[in-house]
Amino acid sequence: MAGFWPVESINESAAKNERNASKWRSVSRFCFLCLFAANESPMTNHEEIAEKTERLQRMLAAQNLGGVLINAQHNFSWLTAGSSNGIDLSRDSGAASLLVRDDGRRFLLANRIELRRFLDEEIPEDDFEPIEFAWEEEKSAPDFVARRAISLLQANKTLGADLPQNGVAIVVEPHLSECRYELTAGDIERFRSLGHDAGTVIGGVARSLVPGLTEKEVGRRCVDVLATSDIQAIVTLVAADERLQKYRHPLPTDRVWKKALMIVICARRHGLIASLTRIVTAGRVPEGLRNRTMATAEVNARLLAATREGATGAELYAVAAESYAAVGFPGEEKLHHQGGACGYRTREWVAHPTCSETVRDREAFAWNPSITGTKVEETVILRNRELETITISPDWPQVEVQVGTRRYSSPDVLGL
Repeated sequence: MAGFWPVESINESAAKNERNASKWRSVSRFCFLCLFAANESPMTNHEEIAEKTERLQRMLAAQNLGGVLINAQHNFSWLTAGSSNGIDLSRDSGAASLLVRDDGRRFLLANRIELRRFLDEEIPEDDFEPIEFAWEEEKSAPDFVARRAISLLQANKTLGADLPQNGVAIVVEPHLSECRYELTAGDIERFRSLGHDAGTVIGGVARSLVPGLTEKEVGRRCVDVLATSDIQAIVTLVAADERLQKYRHPLPTDRVWKKALMIVICARRHGLIASLTRIVTAGRVPEGLRNRTMATAEVNARLLAATREGATGAELYAVAAESYAAVGFPGEEKLHHQGGACGYRTREWVAHPTCSETVRDREAFAWNPSITGTKVEETVILRNRELETITISPDWPQVEVQVGTRRYSSPDVLGL
């Protein structure tokens, strides 16, 4: 059943048949995702906020805190089921804060400039009690908002916060991260929609490219078309020809592409971030690039097979290292990180030799194995021991690799 694994096998000799079957496979993926989604109970934003509040209450009890102040933009989006407090996007902090007390009461704290718009367009008063103050007061002291939050706690209780608050609150971002890892039904629904749109958009842009464009022009096309779907590209990387061989994080330049081009996008909507990579060539895919991509897909397949509840980041890193050696490219894991869990951050955690984070059910992952000159990357969600790829580009060629009894799919290089 495509879109999940196990999926139908292909190999190089069957590539032509695969292209002919691609439209059927895209329809199959869509239909299967509809069936999968049907098994999810519908969740209103109010219900989602309530579920996340309960997680925060358990965290507060474990840390012996009276409340937590949330001001970081990613945490604000998480708790509000996709709203935003971002105005100046160069900062981690937002223009309004949320306070959740240990008894479950929730507050929205904002100055007089911002509060009305937040209540009208971002957060209903039914979910958060509004607390307004003068902007002059907020500017008067860096810890003003935190002290205002402390005044709302029950007597002698300690405040936690996701960002430093001039020493008046305990920073608990690592504990908040653990609250975020497991996606709610609402998160999954929004993530699927984001992944579908991002995969479709970037696949479409990549197919439309012609040699002679600069990397900056390609990047600008990606950003502009994503924006029409209310998606913000928070990472845009483009590498043409030799730069694809040299750099893992290639910011777009004025270089004109002639033979091969890689596009890497981290796409954000409603706070969630989906990551994907696509590579195209002008004409037939060179044998060397094809072979390296197939080897990279083998590494990706082994990582996906090992992405099971309870596996640690250190174990997954070891899987990647062993896989590179097995496909004839030992040491490539040392040239770039392999990815990890994702959600309201581009990566919630990255697998590395001492990573103690563990895989959880209902967690999203973006693995990005690379062998010099190529890379594969999709965003997937683990649920009930199945992996759902949410960033599939319709009709994009795939490399499918068997690991054990299952087959796993990675995006291939597309010859234009």
